[in-house]
Amino acid sequence: MKKDDIIKIFESTEALLSGHFVLTSGRHSASYFQCAKVLQYPEYLTMFALEIADNFEMENVDVVLSPAVGGIVLGTEVGRQLGVRTIFTERKNGKMVLRRGFNIENKERILVVEDVVTTGGSVKEAIELAKNEDGIVVGAGILVDRSNGNVNIHSNQYAITTMESESFHPNNVPDKLAIIPIQKPGSRYIV
Repeated sequence: MKKDDIIKIFESTEALLSGHFVLTSGRHSASYFQCAKVLQYPEYLTMFALEIADNFEMENVDVVLSPAVGGIVLGTEVGRQLGVRTIFTERKNGKMVLRRGFNIENKERILVVEDVVTTGGSVKEAIELAKNEDGIVVGAGILVDRSNGNVNIHSNQYAITTMESESFHPNNVPDKLAIIPIQKPGSRYIV
């Protein structure tokens, strides 16, 4: 699928927003990918999940693991298409953990799935958690890579689309962006 087609889908579902946003990473940006808005439509959820599942079908995945909240819907559909168990991580006291009775068995082959990455922090934490549970992480599947491929999450990472979406450290926000009221549409509270 071409990048322009993906952008058109995001725009038509109002999933690509413009304004002044604080991202999950804490960085500021003039654009925001609200993947939940595009993934609410079964045809797009199925299409994007199938592309990720097809990319990793030869990896003999046992479990799809997603960081909460953004990756849960996409990860669940990727797991369904691969016919494997799907679980997710959550934050407890600022640390990524498995809860709700989820576990990773020794040597299970793990595919980590996320909706959007800027710095890749949540995905890296999920990968570390899986490794600490003696899982074997076979790859990372991503819907939107805002770093334009510059973030190295895993040696076997695949993003449906990559794009340069400029973001700024909180101490280095340009004046033209700083005058716009801040929005925090993500799932994690940022101070």
